[in-house]
Amino acid sequence: MNSDVELAPHRFAGLVAPAVDRAFVAGMLAGRDGGGAELSQRYGGPAATGFLVEFRTRLAAPGGTVDGAGFAAVTRYRDPAACQRALDKQVAHGMIVRRPDGGFAATERGTDFLTEIYQVHGEVTEELWAGHDDRVLRLVEAFGRLLAYALLLAGEPDAEPTPAFATMAPPYEPDGTPPGVLLLNRLGTLRYHRADAHAAAWTAAGHTASSASELPEGPERRAIELETDRRAAGPYAALTAEERLAVLADLAALPG
Repeated sequence: MNSDVELAPHRFAGLVAPAVDRAFVAGMLAGRDGGGAELSQRYGGPAATGFLVEFRTRLAAPGGTVDGAGFAAVTRYRDPAACQRALDKQVAHGMIVRRPDGGFAATERGTDFLTEIYQVHGEVTEELWAGHDDRVLRLVEAFGRLLAYALLLAGEPDAEPTPAFATMAPPYEPDGTPPGVLLLNRLGTLRYHRADAHAAAWTAAGHTASSASELPEGPERRAIELETDRRAAGPYAALTAEERLAVLADLAALPG
């Protein structure tokens, strides 16, 4: 690989985002189709398990909670009232318990489900990415560094708020977590860093979540995407330009 190739962090941010999305979505769909949907039905179906799956990397941790502000940030493009009704249903199913501060946590039954969904994700990612063990391990290491640096940057006094990322990071990684699950969850967690960058970009441009979602293709939307890349670039300084190219190549080579 040519070590003279320059790939600045902000350029890399724009290039890697769709590659991360592709690999993450492939893993989650494999989880759904490879046992996750059946597992969910055993616990009451999506109405009982939806937010447990979405917030699994926080709620699976011992004592893991999601506060009201973090929930709002992660679900910023959805109707707040509908989200609260969905939470109420999961509380009624005995999967989630509300907290006095407006947040929520998994119940014992919810934690049992999360343990099983981690197992499903381990099985399906092993199958999905079979034959790519070295590539998966390289990506696990790279995205571990990226998440660690993103958390470091988020803790600096002058850091911009990253409420969704702060809610989801770091992902819960118990001892013995398979490499495929480590990769899936690290990819998923870093996506929230970009989501916060995107929200900051459209807010700075005078938009709301609703108006930003409805923007047509054109110069204004492109400008917001470029600003998103700039705001999302920070963690990628943890990698050299050559390492960034290697990450792109490894993500592109993953099946799914």
